[in-house]
Amino acid sequence: MSLTLYNTLTRRKETFEPLDAGNVRMYVCGPTVYDYAHIGNARPVIVFDVLFRLLRHAYGAGHVTYVRNITDVDDKINARAATEFPDLPLNEAIRRVTEATEKQFHDDIAALGVLPPTVEPRATEHIEEMRRLIDALVANGHAYVAEDHVLFDVASMPDYGRLSNRSLEEMEAGARVEVAPYKKGAMDFVLWKPSKAGEPAWPSPSGIATPGRPGWHIECSAMSERHLGPVFDIHGGGIDLVFPHHENEIAQSRCAHGTPAMAKVWMHNGFLQVEGEKMSKSLGNFITINELLATKKFGASQWHGRVVRLAMLGTHYRQPIDWTADRLLQARATLLDFAGLLAGVEAADAPSADVITALSDDLNTPSALSIIHGLAKSARRNPETAAELKATLEFLGVYGGETRDELNVGVEAVAVDEAKVDELVTARLAARKAKDFKESDRIRDELAAMGVAVKDAKDPATGDIVTTWEIAR
Repeated sequence: MSLTLYNTLTRRKETFEPLDAGNVRMYVCGPTVYDYAHIGNARPVIVFDVLFRLLRHAYGAGHVTYVRNITDVDDKINARAATEFPDLPLNEAIRRVTEATEKQFHDDIAALGVLPPTVEPRATEHIEEMRRLIDALVANGHAYVAEDHVLFDVASMPDYGRLSNRSLEEMEAGARVEVAPYKKGAMDFVLWKPSKAGEPAWPSPSGIATPGRPGWHIECSAMSERHLGPVFDIHGGGIDLVFPHHENEIAQSRCAHGTPAMAKVWMHNGFLQVEGEKMSKSLGNFITINELLATKKFGASQWHGRVVRLAMLGTHYRQPIDWTADRLLQARATLLDFAGLLAGVEAADAPSADVITALSDDLNTPSALSIIHGLAKSARRNPETAAELKATLEFLGVYGGETRDELNVGVEAVAVDEAKVDELVTARLAARKAKDFKESDRIRDELAAMGVAVKDAKDPATGDIVTTWEIAR
């Protein structure tokens, strides 16, 4: 299998060649656990889960290490903890917030068919690694101490900005630069800062006496080094992380270790908007994963996690995606069709080779889904193809043997007079045989008005038309 991936760093698709085929290593920025994850957060989780599955297929499950971190030290966490648990010591309040939020995140993404990563490090468990990294940067002349802060000296790295392809002037103009008198340069960013009264605090690096806490960017550099080494194969995340987060990660890691790269391949998924608009609380279109799964807030329906996953994969990961109720309705109709087709079918030993080939072209999920629809058409006549289809859907994580009723979570059943429906179906079939298509169409419309959809197919043994019906959801 030849795998090609688009590399943000080089701005082209490249043939993927791991540093060590016996241990393919990938790091993806995970959640900051202060609140429910929104649907935009779900996109990188699903995208890189597909890549994880593909890498396991190519190199073997035991030869791929996937690290997705948990950020559990952050100003937003502190603020929520103080608001929700004002009577508790702040560190205890923070622990309650982060543990509950992390569990909710895991429950929500498990419903999306996401495999657990190989390692899921928490930032607060890697403070020592962060301090060592900061000390190395100061010793190498790439960072400096000022007023109990440690800051990265951007001017010390000549090719800073290569990932985002921006000049220093463009980055300074486009970034929210914190103005501080102790900074050498406007773009210099915080590696470590003193903790305010009541905030979480740890012994500071670089001889600073005041206890403090890490800056955001240093966390991922430290955790990726600890679990994957100073240079690894793939680093992923949303396009919004390219600058400044990933740019700063590269600066920290390369300058601390003296390496020409942090990761060989940098991958980023595109933005998500909702019903044609940017998602925001002020517009009232902010939607969490949990709200999709457990409420009828979006599209007046609950949505099964597999439906959400299939809807997400309908757009190529690098393209912007418009999250709509129609997209979910189409995905649900497709999965209902697959579930009816595959009931009682035993999956084949391997997924479709054609689908693997499509995914190997920079995770081309739209192409893979087109092939899957072709398999489904053939599977109605061929049991072997049905088995291959089931294995392929399971490999992609969009189907796990759920019944139609399970996929229809939250949809109220429609009661019909089955004897009346059978009578009308028989009458429609007779009209078709008599070539009275006007009457046939009239009966079909009558059935539709009752909430019944009919499906015609040829009996492969006799060639006769066989009509089945189901409740239209």
